[in-house]
Amino acid sequence: MEQLVKKAIKGDGEAFAALIQNNMQSLYKTAWIYLKNDADVADAVQDTILACFEKIHTLQNPKYFKTWMIRILINKSTDIVRKKVSVADVGNILESYSFEPQYEHCEWKLLMNALEEKYSVVLNLYYYDELSVKEISKLLGIKQNTVLTRLRRGRQLLRKELEGGCAFNNEKLVYRHCEE
Repeated sequence: MEQLVKKAIKGDGEAFAALIQNNMQSLYKTAWIYLKNDADVADAVQDTILACFEKIHTLQNPKYFKTWMIRILINKSTDIVRKKVSVADVGNILESYSFEPQYEHCEWKLLMNALEEKYSVVLNLYYYDELSVKEISKLLGIKQNTVLTRLRRGRQLLRKELEGGCAFNNEKLVYRHCEE
């Protein structure tokens, strides 16, 4: 991947496109944790790709491309959340909009929605994006021990969710026996 990054930094559009293609699911899943709406996720991903394309020449170390890109995505997602909070809620007009069917993972979304954001973000970055505790700490601006605690607590909550025969309900963990 570092070779692709080096080519992209030198202006190779095909190398940049390959980098984006290789990281599209990471982008989608990370944005989903913050936004939980396909239209907003699509906007955040699109804005991130554009920002990365325009600023790739500023990347100091090709080894950290993915971390750099995800930091940009988190910033774009946070901007979208801030805009939504600051503007009166006009409803979810684009609720039925689908980003990309191959990136839809209903079970994953349900699990991540069942957790508090602080846990789902760390779990996603660690397990899906394969970032180290140190990288997550740096990316989110929190202590490494906090990352470790959130990983441990998030795993415990997921374990309960998966083993406990529970149901999902509006981003809160609600336990009950599921009858089939």
